[in-house]
Amino acid sequence: MIKNYLKVAFRNLLRNKFYSILNISGLAIGIACCLLIVLFVTDELSYDRYYDNSENTYRLTMAGALNGSAFDLAVVGDVVGKTLVEDFPEVIDYVRFRQNGSPFIRSGENIFKEEKYVWADQSMIDIFDLEIVSGDPSAALTAPKSLIMSETAAKKYFGSAEAVGQQVEFGQAKDYRVTAVYKDIPTNTHFDFDVIGSLITLDESRQNMWMNMNFQTYVVLTPDADLEKMAAQFPDMLKKYIGPEVKKFLNIEWEEMEQAGSSLAFALQPVVDIHLTSDLQGELDANSDKSYVYIFSAIAFFILLIACINFMNLATARSAHRAKEVGVRKVLGSIKAQLIYQFLAESILISFISFVLAVGIAYVALPFFNDLSAKELVIPFTNPLFLGSIFAGVLMVGFLAGSYPAFFLSAFKPVTVLKGSLSNGMKSGALRSVLVVIQFCTSIFLVIGTLVILNQLEYIQNKNLGFDRDQVLIINDAFLARGNTRALKTEVESFPEVKSASLSGFLPTPSNNNMNLFFNGIVPSEGTQVIMSSWTVDYEYLETLGIELVQGRNFSRDFATDSTAIIVNEAALKELELEGDPLGKIIGTFVSNEGDIQGYTIVGIVKDFHYQTLKSKIGPLALQLGNSTGLLNLKVNTRDYAGLLGKLESSWMELAPNQPFETSFLDDRFNRMYDAEQRLGKIFGVFATLTIVVACLGLFGLAAYTAENRIKEVGIRKVLGASVGQIVFLLSRDMGKLVIIAFIFGAPLAWYAMNNWLQGFEYRTNIGWTIFAMTALGSLFIALITMSYQSLKAAVSNPVKSLRTE
Repeated sequence: MIKNYLKVAFRNLLRNKFYSILNISGLAIGIACCLLIVLFVTDELSYDRYYDNSENTYRLTMAGALNGSAFDLAVVGDVVGKTLVEDFPEVIDYVRFRQNGSPFIRSGENIFKEEKYVWADQSMIDIFDLEIVSGDPSAALTAPKSLIMSETAAKKYFGSAEAVGQQVEFGQAKDYRVTAVYKDIPTNTHFDFDVIGSLITLDESRQNMWMNMNFQTYVVLTPDADLEKMAAQFPDMLKKYIGPEVKKFLNIEWEEMEQAGSSLAFALQPVVDIHLTSDLQGELDANSDKSYVYIFSAIAFFILLIACINFMNLATARSAHRAKEVGVRKVLGSIKAQLIYQFLAESILISFISFVLAVGIAYVALPFFNDLSAKELVIPFTNPLFLGSIFAGVLMVGFLAGSYPAFFLSAFKPVTVLKGSLSNGMKSGALRSVLVVIQFCTSIFLVIGTLVILNQLEYIQNKNLGFDRDQVLIINDAFLARGNTRALKTEVESFPEVKSASLSGFLPTPSNNNMNLFFNGIVPSEGTQVIMSSWTVDYEYLETLGIELVQGRNFSRDFATDSTAIIVNEAALKELELEGDPLGKIIGTFVSNEGDIQGYTIVGIVKDFHYQTLKSKIGPLALQLGNSTGLLNLKVNTRDYAGLLGKLESSWMELAPNQPFETSFLDDRFNRMYDAEQRLGKIFGVFATLTIVVACLGLFGLAAYTAENRIKEVGIRKVLGASVGQIVFLLSRDMGKLVIIAFIFGAPLAWYAMNNWLQGFEYRTNIGWTIFAMTALGSLFIALITMSYQSLKAAVSNPVKSLRTE
């Protein structure tokens, strides 16, 4: 029986090649898109679940507010993890990470800037299940100046030679030793380190200070730990341990601090939630957003739904062609169940062919999708779960796409259909109309979403940021010139292509940041206390970056006292609540762990500029004179960048021989802050296009069938004098109405979803009416073009031929 079902199914596919190709290609594209998105979503949901105790591992976070200045940190003090192990029996172990830049590591002639570097405790190996392939895992990070490397890093630095026991030059120290090599950390984690140094090397790891918040700290709890009970004890713990430091540094009792509206709070953040839910200050790396998982899951569902709708539409639209077959089968004794099995067999066969084709499409498209999503996804052909899912998918899609046609067609009464009484065409297709509306509603949603994202990215590019990011060339890691760094600056300033040059360690793009507590006067209790970003810059910094000074003056070599001068932005001025003219006022900050205070005189106010992403409100910022030599920033005026780079490299090789020369542009650094949004916009655009393609494939088939069923009507109208344009309009009118209805439903949904997405930006564009107008006209145009081909074909046909045909 099954063999007969399949034989008949193949015959029907071959007999109706046009509709079979439309069905299979539409389903294949939809399933391929769905498969790629499922791989993406599965990868996102798998983060930090690769090690055994992941469900019981938590990161400590610190949130609070100080005189209205709120903060939410992924870092805590160096002693917090140790204290929790001692005070809470539920805490089994802890590990700390410390990031403070990307060091240069040299092995022989090989020197690399190690971007994936961190300091860590020995306990990291056990807590995160690092698989040590050579070296002693029990003592790899116990000694100062020890390094462990991933297999990839070991090969990079030492080639095929044994890495363990090798000495390397770390910055300017030559006595760091590789003690172990570990298997590469899986990519689906919120941290991805290639080189790890022993945290005990750093003096600050032993300061025993709660307010030295620089350490990402993770704790492992017992499986039966009561999180609510632990959280209830945190306030008393903070009062016990941080209270004395608050008294020492802020000169205020803990109770007084709380009464003044300031607060501090610890929390335990599940490590498996970090990648999709965390966006704190001090993250180890940029995380994703769970809303993307929801969005892409919805896209996958609707693309697959649209492909299935195409099948249902075409199957029910061609019901008249199958009606007589059903009637004859019933007259010859077929029961309804047998007919249902027959039509489901056809559907499952189409689903099977489509799945095979879809897997091939996904395999070919995967490298491009990986570039688009910045991932390393693979199709797990050897995974039994994957193969089982494919098999289940074939059956599910086959039943989903074929269920309605099967029950619809099998329900025809033989007497009715053999008499030819069955009505045809779009007029009897209420269900098909609903399905077409769903298709275009989804397409309109994705198109509007794409346009809103692109509009926000354009807004970001064109917004006045308060600094000049154009034609600013940066020589990275200028400190490698060591004693010649300032000589290098002096030399390049003499180049005619260079308008100004500045040495600093800070830029208003992804770079180092430094947070300090400032307060009015030189005693913390005298006035407002504000946590501010604090940058050390030189005399030319404002000029080079085009930052506007709105009051006072810039730093000047004419004032010897400028070593204790400070320039703040307007946001800082507002939060400090200084009375009267701020110029000349003194604000203080701590300059040592012993509580020593230094007062700084305000000499200038700069206009607020965006030194973080536009997702964040401009915060308070302080600029101080300092000796930072990390970056040499050049404001240039030339079109011959190649020639300028050649001159800069020559100067570098002379003053910093045997050191790597690396440059970047400030606008490129700025654009990298929005990589996630750019990827989202591209992915939306691709899937919006594919959704429209799949929808139009079904629409094309429906148009062909509608024109075929109304060919005699078209012939009669032409004989009676109807023009080609009138006939095209007549055949396309119904579909145009459906697209308009789809827009009425899809546009508000898209506005709601994208307006919520824009709320993630403190500075954002508006969703203008032009986006909706463009989408409405574009959707209507695409639908009419798709319909018009078949309509025009019917309209220009010979009426004599169509009227003769039975």
